[in-house]
Amino acid sequence: MKKSQLNSSVFLFVLILSFSVSWAALSSILDVTPVSQDFLGCLQSNSNNVTSISQLTFTYGNASFLPTWQVHVQNTRFLKPSTPKPSVIVTPVDETLVQTTLHCAKKHGYELRIRSGGHDYEGLSYTADVPFVMLDFTNMRSIDVDVANRTAWVQAGAALGALYYAISQKTDTLYFPAGVCPTVGVGGYMGGGGYGNLLRKYGTAADNVIDVRFMDVKGNILDRKSMGEDLFWAIRGGGASSFGIVLAWKLRLVPVPEKVTVFILNKTLEEGATQIFHKYQYVAPTIDRNLHIRTQVFAEYIGNTTKKTIRIMFEGIYQGTSDTLLPLLDENFPELGVTREICEEIRMVQSTLVFWGLPSSTPTEILTNRSAIAKLNNKSKSDYVRTPIPINGLKKIWRKLMENDQSALLMINPFGGRIADYSETAIPYPHRAGVLLQMLKTVNFNGQSSDTTPTSLRRMAWLRSLDELLTPYVSKNPREAYSNYNDLDFGVGSATYEEASLWGERYWKRDNFKKLIQIKAKVDPLNFFRRPQSIPVFSTPLSDM
Repeated sequence: MKKSQLNSSVFLFVLILSFSVSWAALSSILDVTPVSQDFLGCLQSNSNNVTSISQLTFTYGNASFLPTWQVHVQNTRFLKPSTPKPSVIVTPVDETLVQTTLHCAKKHGYELRIRSGGHDYEGLSYTADVPFVMLDFTNMRSIDVDVANRTAWVQAGAALGALYYAISQKTDTLYFPAGVCPTVGVGGYMGGGGYGNLLRKYGTAADNVIDVRFMDVKGNILDRKSMGEDLFWAIRGGGASSFGIVLAWKLRLVPVPEKVTVFILNKTLEEGATQIFHKYQYVAPTIDRNLHIRTQVFAEYIGNTTKKTIRIMFEGIYQGTSDTLLPLLDENFPELGVTREICEEIRMVQSTLVFWGLPSSTPTEILTNRSAIAKLNNKSKSDYVRTPIPINGLKKIWRKLMENDQSALLMINPFGGRIADYSETAIPYPHRAGVLLQMLKTVNFNGQSSDTTPTSLRRMAWLRSLDELLTPYVSKNPREAYSNYNDLDFGVGSATYEEASLWGERYWKRDNFKKLIQIKAKVDPLNFFRRPQSIPVFSTPLSDM
């Protein structure tokens, strides 16, 4: 990836009289509203290509404004008229316009929201209750894979699916240890840590970031060396958008076999699912690191009856052949009942298709097509399990699931292995040694016109009651949560450490959260990069609180 350094002063202090195109002409092109004229005038006065600005900048009066905002809203519960939208959307094609956007937003009092993929669980990358500019990286998504050095430079707007596809076009023996959802944007994903099917073998995605191109609040473009290790530590798991703007990540690619083995099988209560899952809690986090078994838990009706059962889907991926996998499972987890007939040996890139619910025969090009991947419509919460849930606890959870109207899902990933080798302070992501399982709990609003219908509100209330029921069985002091699954139910207060700790310590634990606050105070002391649950800046030094 080209790494030419930009001199921000060239762009930030150019006089408006230097250009022949007048503000009136630009205003006519963009059909702007008065609230955004000051910002757009600033863009013009700091750019030598007004035509380019007209093609890359959108306001309410522009016919492309809503489609541009909507296209990467990955959670459709936010696609409603009442959702607050930006005053201006900027879709830069290079770092120059990013720099100018930052300058103009600061100058004219706009908050900035940064969107790479649009998977923010609370919509915070594209909504705000204050006037704001949305910086959308949809046009900055280049990927440069270097097989010889086992690295890749990936711009912030690239999605995971495109990264996997780009790697697979050059080699089948390297991959990147990230998540399975193809439309997740690289820019924000690494900022929260990032986990996936290779976490037990290679740790989090952020553990495998080796460099960055990053813009600080002054518009300086930094790399790992020039920013220093403290800031580099903070942006890999501590929420990069609290500190500045990630332009591109340099990633360490990891070795994988030419063929991996995947399997999927289902177990119901009548087939011993409770006992099998109980043992799963002991086996999955401690078994060979080459094996990862994700589970999804559903309540469903038995045939055409009115009686419900629990179905648990076990989805396995093994870094090797079925000839090696089957003896491993026979020795450690024979109750699961994996047979050769349900095993499929495929390329690693195909496994991403399988775990996203697509046949392995699906052309891998689909991973680059964001519009071909279904969007979500849900509310989610996360937990970490450090002690195996007893049989009686599992039965309580199953009963609770059966109370739901089939809008609920539990998705559970085992930890252990490489992710536990790192200290919980190695990067801000702290959920390491001792974690057995990560649990995602979600309800969807399918069939509802919004998330505020009576049915939707009942589903939301049910999710919160499930959260309460799980309290005895999940981590404590703090009750841990995954920052990439941000949850505003924890609160958004940040005036004092006590307020902010209600959510901050759940995401990062006390030591990491305090270190993030200290780094934030140094690099963004006026708290320009802010949003609900961003790393706060306090008027009183943390040491005095």
